[in-house]
Amino acid sequence: MSTSKNFSDKVVLITGSSGGIGAVTAVEFARCGAQVVITGRNADNLSEVAKQCAAVSPKGLKPLEVLADVSKDVDCKRLIDSTISAFKRLDILVNNAGRGMHCPITDTALLDKYREVMDTNLRSVIYLTHLSVEHLEKTKGNIINISSIVALKPVSTAFLYSMSKCALDMFTKCLALELGPKGIRVNVINPGAVRTNFLQAVGLTKEQSEAAYSERGVQYPVGRVGESIDIANAILFLASDEASFVTGIQFVSDGGALNANTS
Repeated sequence: MSTSKNFSDKVVLITGSSGGIGAVTAVEFARCGAQVVITGRNADNLSEVAKQCAAVSPKGLKPLEVLADVSKDVDCKRLIDSTISAFKRLDILVNNAGRGMHCPITDTALLDKYREVMDTNLRSVIYLTHLSVEHLEKTKGNIINISSIVALKPVSTAFLYSMSKCALDMFTKCLALELGPKGIRVNVINPGAVRTNFLQAVGLTKEQSEAAYSERGVQYPVGRVGESIDIANAILFLASDEASFVTGIQFVSDGGALNANTS
């Protein structure tokens, strides 16, 4: 990761930052001087990420750790309130927390699963954005949402996840129009497969997960699946002044998978 980007004096809130893409993104923002706010549902994981951030921060800044479940409205409000209480500002909001779900249309728990996916992948983003606008307008900040290429390419039995991400893409484009006059940029990143614990979260064992990533990587034009740093690099670019003329875009970072013959 290039350290040419300078986020000194910036306050960056990253949801879903106790592991995977969110954790690596938090570390990279910290490396570039930002004061980061990390949040997730696992206190031990958050504490470990906080240590990594403090270790690379040029000024040794310690992240604000907020144990929260963004699928709960009260936790979303507490997350924003805690950030503003601690730092009196918010410059960058990264809506990264996500919930994967394979669910056939015949599933008897369909509506419960629908609510579970939408509350995390969409409702939380809408509400956190709603709560953040007044603060981001003051700093002329920006928002980066994390979607998926399954918003652009359907996958069998993954319609709940695909729908949530497709809606997130359109939310991003609409908000870019609405918030542009306030000086707030809004963009979305559509990653391909990224080697995290995502597949284990949807039910695969660690061995099955590794095998799936290896198999998928062979199918990708670049010969591998993504790593968390690949997406973190894209996030930092879109959040930086280098992207000051960029808003309302879908930034696909997928190793060429979208246009390749992959499943």
